[in-house]
Amino acid sequence: MNQSGVFLNPHAAGNPTSFAKPRCLIIGCGDVGMRLIPYLLDRFRVFALTSQSPDSERFAQLRLAGAMPIYANLDHAHTLRRLAGMAKYIVHLAPPQTDGEFDRRTRRLAAILPEKAKLVYISTTGVYGNCDGAQFDETRAVAPQNARAKRRVDAENTLRAWARRRNGALSILRVPGIYASDRLPIERLRKGTPALIAQEDVYTNHIHAEDLAYLIKLALFRASPNRVYHAVDESDLKMGDYFDLVADHFQSPRAPRLPRVELEKLVSPMLLSFMSESRRLMNGRIKTELGGRLQFPTVMHALQNVRLVEES
Repeated sequence: MNQSGVFLNPHAAGNPTSFAKPRCLIIGCGDVGMRLIPYLLDRFRVFALTSQSPDSERFAQLRLAGAMPIYANLDHAHTLRRLAGMAKYIVHLAPPQTDGEFDRRTRRLAAILPEKAKLVYISTTGVYGNCDGAQFDETRAVAPQNARAKRRVDAENTLRAWARRRNGALSILRVPGIYASDRLPIERLRKGTPALIAQEDVYTNHIHAEDLAYLIKLALFRASPNRVYHAVDESDLKMGDYFDLVADHFQSPRAPRLPRVELEKLVSPMLLSFMSESRRLMNGRIKTELGGRLQFPTVMHALQNVRLVEES
């Protein structure tokens, strides 16, 4: 480990070609970031930011995956100085802090981002607010309706300002609910958390975590500067129908359905906010511009894959 808290791969030291590769920095290396690392290793020396200490299990996990961990914390500006100029390719997966209408973390990050970098920012589809079930592409204006979404819009605007000021190339992936075989609403179904009746239910959008990692890789190489992409699959589901699909697959009881006036008394304000926004995002750009071919084009495809794994 050097003085910056970076673990250097001893195997790479004896391989001059590894140092000839450009550097890619992943900021916010959780589940999706860990899935992204294998897609990048053949083209990049991958660095992964973590706020956990160098002696933590997380450092070991990142090293095992082939990345070089580096300690920094987006909540503490002084720890970010070591990132300045570290990499010309950057993937920003870190969420904003949980309060306020400005993304203070991204603002701190933008202050140290280098010139002429390529940055892919993972935003959310929540920036559009409630669209009453409308189907639309990336040209729709944002209309955030809660502080969580306003922080994401602030992050997008902060990074656009960086790109203009520093001649950077910014691409934004707007991402819906991320799922995977271990990220399904099983516990919610077990608890019997209600869903809305069909007449009042909202349309939701989905992407498998593995497909999102794949799309991020494509965006690093193929996305146009200052371009927004909907990282969503082909599913056309209301929220309750999604829960029913999962329940039926695992032979569990379906979620009870209630009118909104009754459901409001039983669920948390955050869950209620998700149940108050209905939209259907079109994904033409990830197919025509990025050349994306999803491994799991719908939630049903993914559930069928889980079934095959269970039976093998």
